[in-house]
Parts: sequence; structure tokens; C-alpha cells
Amino acid sequence: MIDMTYIIFVLPALILAMWAQTKVSSTFNRYSKIESQRGLTGHDAARKILDEHGLHHVKIEHIAGNLTDHFDPRANVIRLSDSVHSKNSIGAVGVAAHEAGHAVQHSEGYVPIKVRNAIIPAANIGSYAAFPLALIGILFSSDWLINAGIILFSAVVLFQLVTLPVEFNASNRAVRVLGNSEMLDRNEVRGVKKVLSAAAMTYVAAAATAVMNLVRLLVLTNRNRD
Repeated sequence: MIDMTYIIFVLPALILAMWAQTKVSSTFNRYSKIESQRGLTGHDAARKILDEHGLHHVKIEHIAGNLTDHFDPRANVIRLSDSVHSKNSIGAVGVAAHEAGHAVQHSEGYVPIKVRNAIIPAANIGSYAAFPLALIGILFSSDWLINAGIILFSAVVLFQLVTLPVEFNASNRAVRVLGNSEMLDRNEVRGVKKVLSAAAMTYVAAAATAVMNLVRLLVLTNRNRD
């Protein structure tokens, strides 16, 4: 049987997610071919931002991959990918500055990132256990299993929603510091904005997918109860 709840609620969000991923890849690829006038690499930009905020203890490492960049707060390390670490493109500088923005968030105790970190354990469990629990609950008419699944998946949704201000704020910090410090000129900063705006859409799409999956779960469980 065709699952109409999936088609109605989840499929549009997945299409949005695929479009967002294509958009960020194409936008980054475009600006990864334009070198920064001052010759800054991704590593240079991240190091400069960290040092200006007194984060001399935060290390920068090179990792394999494309756009696998991230900040690891447990190790106090920014890991920059092949396409960012030693590249002096506008795209590379923008992505590196974004990750440095996450390090600054942690150092300043930015509230949304604290909330997101607190949700991570429940969200990790919910991401793989919520739907099986709810579906088993539906199969055996067990309200407590259904409710457990809904609660766990709600943690996934909350995690994705809280991620939005965290990512938007890191991008805003990156754009502001790149402009104010004159690491990039005005036209180059506009390119960074385009790269980070495209990246932001992937988080919007992820949040939309999570919300629509929760709506689908609620519809399925209410249908069973009726």
C-alpha cells in the first residue's frame, strides 16, 4: 500500500532538503574558485578570529573530505576539510569563519548552543528509536509505547529547531567579523553571505523534515486510536 501520510507530509520536506543540498554545493563550488584578494586561507581566517577572541587554546586541524568542517567543543578543535583548510578562496574563508563562530559561541556561553547540547542525548535516542517504539505501540495498541515514541521524536524536532539560531548566529558572526576586520572586501563578504545563506537552508530543510515526520507520527497514532 502507498503510505499517503509519507507523501503528504514528509516527501515535500525531503525534496526541499535535496534542493538545499544541491544549492549549498553549487554555491560553495562557485565561490571556492574565487581567490580572496588578501590570500587568506581558511586556516588563516579561523586562526585570526579565534586569536582576536582570546581563544588561543582552540586548535585547528585538517581533515579529509569536502564540507566536513565542524567545531568539536569536547576537544576544543576546529576541523577544516580539504576544500577549506589550506584554500584561499572566498568560500573557504567563509566556512572557516562560520566554524570559528561556533567556537566563540561556546566560549561566551551562548544560550541556544547550551540548550542544543543538553538535548543531544535524547535526540540521538529519538532519531533511531522513536518510530519503532510508536509503530510497535500502534501494532499492540500500547498507548505508553506510542507516547514514548512521540516524546522521543519531539526531542529530535526540538534539537533541529534549536539548531537554527545556533547556525544563523554563527553565520552572522562570520559575516560581521570578516567585514569589520577587513579580511575580505565588501564584494567578497557578499560572496560569503551567499555561501552561508545557502548552507543555512540545509538546516531549515532538516528542521522542516523533522517537524513533518512528527506530524506524520501524530496522524498515524491518532488514526490508530480512532
